[in-house]
Amino acid sequence: MGFFSNIISKLKDGLSKTRETLVRGLKSLILGRTLDDALIEDVRRMLLEADVGVEATTRLIDSAKDDFNAGKLKESKDLLEHLKRHVRELLQQGPKQAGIPGEPEPRPLSTELLVAKPDPATGIKPPTVILVTGINGAGKTTSIAKLAAYFRRQEKKVLLAACDTFRAGAVRQLEIWGERLGVEVIKGQQGGDPAAVAFDAAKAAAARAVDVLIVDTAGRLQTQDPLMRQLEKIYKVLGKQIPGAPHETLLVLDATTGQNALRQAQEFSKSAPVTGIVLSKLDGTAKGGIIIAIRAVASIPVKFVGTGETPDDLQPFDPDSFVEAMFSE
Repeated sequence: MGFFSNIISKLKDGLSKTRETLVRGLKSLILGRTLDDALIEDVRRMLLEADVGVEATTRLIDSAKDDFNAGKLKESKDLLEHLKRHVRELLQQGPKQAGIPGEPEPRPLSTELLVAKPDPATGIKPPTVILVTGINGAGKTTSIAKLAAYFRRQEKKVLLAACDTFRAGAVRQLEIWGERLGVEVIKGQQGGDPAAVAFDAAKAAAARAVDVLIVDTAGRLQTQDPLMRQLEKIYKVLGKQIPGAPHETLLVLDATTGQNALRQAQEFSKSAPVTGIVLSKLDGTAKGGIIIAIRAVASIPVKFVGTGETPDDLQPFDPDSFVEAMFSE
């Protein structure tokens, strides 16, 4: 219970700007008004302004209108609780498949990290390999450091691979974090082959019985074909050295960029097998509703959220905790 309360507390702090703008704004908008179509449309505008997104907002407002017209939603004071309940459902269900004949209902996507399976023949468990991607400036390197700290707190042996060999200072930045956290960094030469670094890191991780290998990659736009091809090469190298690797491919998105983060999630999912999202800088934006927007359109679960600047400020994402934190007083 204490651990759950701690998660809620950190999320509340990280979502303070969003809560101030969205939830308190909704309460001010709704308070004392009669529930009618005009009020519901005002709520629609506020959700869009909070970067909840067109798809998610449409689903939330349609459900409110349906319940209002059916007489299930009668008073304005009940509207906020209605939104809270349906935000939780949306975060658990993800993209809507309705209207497609024969298409099954979407299954909840797990926010748990995928891990390496033990070798059936030897029983030895290989390192879990996490590849981290995203554009420059999204908070990728800091998120990697936070991931390393997260696993270190679980007493896992962690190794970092500095495969962003293109950007000046990227390797050194990762090394500085490694020194602070007591985590070794495998690196190559500036401008060298990132796949070669990935090869060396995978071999070292296997030889040293590392629990988790976290692989940094060059900050890339989804439209940059050479960098995307380099990412594919890293995938192949890791898979040859460690069965099933990479077990996770995490896309780091900057929450402060709002709808731009949503577009990146959509485009990256077309170009790379992204398994999860790390949403950074959640504490720096009033538009934390972007989590809801992403979940409504992308079949990629948010797995971690950055709620501050220290290595400890990375929280595993849990829909229930998020909703409770966002709608709390």
